[in-house]
Amino acid sequence: MASGQPAPLPFNSGASHRWLQSITIVTVVAVFALVVLGGVVRVTGSGLGCPDWPLCYGKLLPPLEYTAILEYSHRFVASVIVGPLVAATAVTIFWKYRQERWLTIPAAIAVVLLILQALLGGYTVIKELPGAIVAAHLALAQALLGILVLTSVVACKGPLSAGPQDPPDRFPKLALISALGVYVLIISGALVTATGATAACVTWPLCQGDVFPQRFLPAIHMGHRYVALIIGLFVLYSVHLGFRGRQRPRDIRLLSMTVAASFTAQVIVGAFTIWTGFSTHMIAFHMVLGTLVWSAMAATAFVACTRPSPAREPAHD
Repeated sequence: MASGQPAPLPFNSGASHRWLQSITIVTVVAVFALVVLGGVVRVTGSGLGCPDWPLCYGKLLPPLEYTAILEYSHRFVASVIVGPLVAATAVTIFWKYRQERWLTIPAAIAVVLLILQALLGGYTVIKELPGAIVAAHLALAQALLGILVLTSVVACKGPLSAGPQDPPDRFPKLALISALGVYVLIISGALVTATGATAACVTWPLCQGDVFPQRFLPAIHMGHRYVALIIGLFVLYSVHLGFRGRQRPRDIRLLSMTVAASFTAQVIVGAFTIWTGFSTHMIAFHMVLGTLVWSAMAATAFVACTRPSPAREPAHD
């Protein structure tokens, strides 16, 4: 290796690094499942299946009732699976890789978000599910998922690059903007639910024939559709640069295609949700696809911004 090259980053190889990669991927999958389960709790009206917190009807185990079991399952996954996984990820990073800021900063943020998420979840139950707090709870959950996706990408691909690229490539910047846009879209959907505007428009693509409804709840619902239209066009334009560029790495092409396919499916499911009278299963499926779009778009953006680490570059004589 030529003199003057930077020393290899310590998380590029070895058993400890493979452990870090594995635990970050498992943690992302667990948080994805937690977000999905939380959405199912919300759309099935099971949020007060256990009306107290942290116990359920004052007991460690819930009664044999559908809503109580569903709500308790969400708490179980959060406290027994996700919490320890996030903690283990943070401990591993600060023990082995504390000199790498692209790992330590996201890990610290993830721990803070997890604590806030738990406290907000308890507050939500105690206050009997106020809409604004439920929306904030979802926003924190999606933010936690996004920061853990970043941690996993860095563990698997290397640090993100903040410098100029040669040759210049606009795709990483467009992908980052798209990921932020998808997050905004998810929040706008949460506001539709929080305000009770889900069934305010019973036709699609227009709202009872109106392009711009004048009443408050239909306007909120239709506003979400316009946000989806604007952000969706931008996202699809961005990811087409990812999967059509044959010179791009295979993982970016696959992630870009996943975003395009899942976003298209989400739009179709959203329309069918309205046409079928807001079936609980369709609403839940729509929410699952939204979370998939968010996590896949975030992964696409972060992978596009990674730079080859010195230990993975070919040696120079």
